[in-house]
Amino acid sequence: MIKFICYPKCTTCQRAQKWLDSQGVSYELRDIKLDNPSLAELTEWYNKSGLPIRKFFNTSGLLYKSLDLKNKLPEMNEVEMLSLLATDGMLVKRPIVVTEDAVLVGFKESDWEKIIK
Repeated sequence: MIKFICYPKCTTCQRAQKWLDSQGVSYELRDIKLDNPSLAELTEWYNKSGLPIRKFFNTSGLLYKSLDLKNKLPEMNEVEMLSLLATDGMLVKRPIVVTEDAVLVGFKESDWEKIIK
């Protein structure tokens, strides 16, 4: 089953969930704020996604800005970044969809259509 990791108050996550529902896709819902992804999960998703690690950061979030991560991330390695992401779900870009073969970060309908049938 598809995992749908989101923040229910996020309008992008709400749009993504409506899209999943309209497509008749079954999924397991997980609130990223209440159930933060672990370091092991984030590492697995990062490796499976093929995306640059920075794509996993919620760069528009208040926590990202308050920690001045724009300036700190260039000095960090992947393990440090993944460890940081594992400290607070609000640092993680969402929604995230995890399928058997792929991981999608953020909601771009055209990308989702290619992966989610």
